[in-house]
Amino acid sequence: MFVDTAKVYIKAGKGGNGAVSFRHEIYIPKGGPDGGDGGKGGDVVFVASKDCDTLIDFRFQPKLIAEDGKAGSGQKSSGKSGKDLIVEVPVGTVVKRGDEIVADLTHDEERAIVAHGGDGGYGNWHFRSSTRQVPKIAELGNPGEEFEAELELKLIADVGLVGFPNAGKSTFLSVVSNARPEIADYPFTTITPNLGVAKVDDSSMLIADIPGLIEGASEGKGLGDQFLRHVERTKVLLHLVDVYNDDAGKAYADIRKELANYSAELASRPELVVLTKTEGVDAEILKMQSDAILAENPNAQIMHISSAAHQGLTEVLRELKKIIDESKVDEPVVAEEEEALPVITLTQTEQKRRPHHERYQKGKRNTIIMLDEQDDDFDEVEE
Repeated sequence: MFVDTAKVYIKAGKGGNGAVSFRHEIYIPKGGPDGGDGGKGGDVVFVASKDCDTLIDFRFQPKLIAEDGKAGSGQKSSGKSGKDLIVEVPVGTVVKRGDEIVADLTHDEERAIVAHGGDGGYGNWHFRSSTRQVPKIAELGNPGEEFEAELELKLIADVGLVGFPNAGKSTFLSVVSNARPEIADYPFTTITPNLGVAKVDDSSMLIADIPGLIEGASEGKGLGDQFLRHVERTKVLLHLVDVYNDDAGKAYADIRKELANYSAELASRPELVVLTKTEGVDAEILKMQSDAILAENPNAQIMHISSAAHQGLTEVLRELKKIIDESKVDEPVVAEEEEALPVITLTQTEQKRRPHHERYQKGKRNTIIMLDEQDDDFDEVEE
């Protein structure tokens, strides 16, 4: 079952509490404080995997919770850090927190920390000073990030097939690639996106077929707004128009309008227009339908195919490959970074000794736990 959206609850691990402890050894009656720090909470890490192709698992496991850090102990022993939660998702997954995009995983094995674990609290060893030689306070660990997220899967392909229902998209994909979509002589046969690899000469391209669009698709009619996301990442749009359409120009214009309403950037993508089911069609009819499309877009590049008769398919694939190659040339080249100068950073031990206020994040202050001298109970106070 193909599932391209899911809602999950994400919670990173809480940091472990610092310890209140004092050194007690024979012949050393006043060894001083030696409470260790709490361990860091585990992160929630998403990893893109080419072996995943759906978000259905998250429908049955909607809670993603990382391990908490362990509390510190005596002898300046720090608590064990919580294990990171590694979550595999399909390539092309977008993680959203409200309107904010937390992660967009577009490559195999790409990783992103979507929720950071909380820092562990300081043990009482950190609170010693010349005037406070017997500190009986320690910090509580910081909570990890916690929120509800929406996962969206956007297929990553070179070519995106668009057009009205029953325009011949699935038939085209089944003939030129290894995909086996459901095909029948009625609209909306395809109800889930399909991917196929098409070989042309010595290369190949990935083609995405989405269910047919209808007027109002960008507003959600026919679930069009849910399907259009799957052609957002494609390099070129292959717009299929049924040659037997009563008005090919209007059919073409209606789909273009829906693309523009959904995303102006998507509508500006390179496009190849193809009239389908042209076996046995008179040249006069082909010209009439082509002219109707050109009347809507004088710059449209139009070709003719018959998937059933295997006519014109190689020419279309070669033209698509040419457009894809040209789009790669137009992509900005990222200059290689010059060899970076060595940067001296603090070691983990030195970072632990930085002033307390520098460890507070986003205005959140650690709570201090204080050991009462009378009954050795813990009371919570603000630092």
